[in-house]
Amino acid sequence: MQSKRKAPGGEPHRTERVASATAAIDTDAGARLSPGLYLVSTPIGNAADITLRALDVLARADAIAAEDTRQTRKLMEIHGIALGGRPMTPYHDRNGPQARPRIARWLEQGLAVAYCTDAGSPLVADPGYRLAQLAIADGHPMTTVPGASALLAALPLAGLPTDRFLFAGFLPARAGERRRALSAIAPLRATLVFYESPRRLAASLADMAAVLGEERPAAVARELTKLHEEVLRGALGALAARVAAGAPPRGEIVVMVGPPGEAAGAPAGELDAALREALGRMSVKDAAREVAARLGLPRRDVYARALAVAEGGNGAR
Repeated sequence: MQSKRKAPGGEPHRTERVASATAAIDTDAGARLSPGLYLVSTPIGNAADITLRALDVLARADAIAAEDTRQTRKLMEIHGIALGGRPMTPYHDRNGPQARPRIARWLEQGLAVAYCTDAGSPLVADPGYRLAQLAIADGHPMTTVPGASALLAALPLAGLPTDRFLFAGFLPARAGERRRALSAIAPLRATLVFYESPRRLAASLADMAAVLGEERPAAVARELTKLHEEVLRGALGALAARVAAGAPPRGEIVVMVGPPGEAAGAPAGELDAALREALGRMSVKDAAREVAARLGLPRRDVYARALAVAEGGNGAR
């Protein structure tokens, strides 16, 4: 028996490890998948960003539900996966009530059903959550096939704190509702992450600058993993002005906004310490005014942080 060629340190070379993984999938290719719902992550742009397991599940599932069947068919064709006689049904926001009963029947028949969003991880800003609820309620097995996600692809590129973040999905389309939604999360000591459509990006950035503060650090990422990938970074006010002055952008967009108190580069510990001291002898409003002037920070951002510190029991209201 011929021994495997080893890399330094005794590990098989990367090409051999990949080949071994592929061979394992090919070995099981004739076997049926276990019954249940498979939530399959798909690439967000670059078709190569798909896992071996996702390809295996798409090749062996008894039936496929997809937010965009054309996109899923195209992805399968790129990777040489034939649909054959297997059923495929669209499942999205508009047809959910009509499509769910059909998918439920597949699950009741003991089929392995793969569900794909049009791009990225199922159920993340995606209509698939009602399908998952149905599977759980009816006692069907469900598993995830993890992979690409615009949320997690964008965060490392922003240059913002990632130890704590809030994914807020899509903001409301109406300006008033959008501003109220932003006000509710403005004080949170976390990086805020939003998905946004190209046609609403300029208006959303303007509202973010008005509600969250023009000096809050932010980043706008678009076309991630694609040929024209782009990340814009800067203060919210400057980003809003830049986007408003240019042509409407194209592609999928992720907007990220840093936590309050990061704007002028003041360390979070210094800001909180100053606020605790001031809150011990004056109201939240007065404390925010004094600390903002002393540290050269936007009063709106300091006031939002002062509310969080006060509510945490670190100062007087």
